Amino acid sequence: MEQILKLQYSLDALFGNGVSKYLPKNIEMIFSRKTGRIRTVSHDGKLLCTLRIDGGLAISPYFAQILLKSKKFKENCVEVNQDAAPFVMEGKSVFCKHVVWCGNKVKISADTPVLFKDKVIAVGKAVLSHEMISDFNRGVAVKVRDSLKSPKGEIES
Repeated sequence: MEQILKLQYSLDALFGNGVSKYLPKNIEMIFSRKTGRIRTVSHDGKLLCTLRIDGGLAISPYFAQILLKSKKFKENCVEVNQDAAPFVMEGKSVFCKHVVWCGNKVKISADTPVLFKDKVIAVGKAVLSHEMISDFNRGVAVKVRDSLKSPKGEIES
């Protein structure tokens, strides 16, 4: 199977049908020397995603912002409030009480982009499901793996 098709099928399976059409055209793939499988995918020198051994994708905030053009992809995201946004941008975890909106497709241990004002500020692993995040007022909702790590004061009200 052609490698780009494999990547497109993975994107559609993980984030919803049709999400793969937002994949940039001129992407570079780096393959493993031992197994020959895709290791990383980049576009214009920026990392898009890394393929995991279990078949999952570890997407970057840059790639999540590209995929956010798809309405189906947004169902995999959580949105945080003004108070939590600076901390999440630094790489801190997202707590349930700071989540203002949660997509229906957020599942336990799924890759979950974190949004603030429709911009991706971080990407992490969901600790709780969509229903639990909506119901709970305490505890970690998303453990952040990769964030923008911007300097303080960059978020405007």
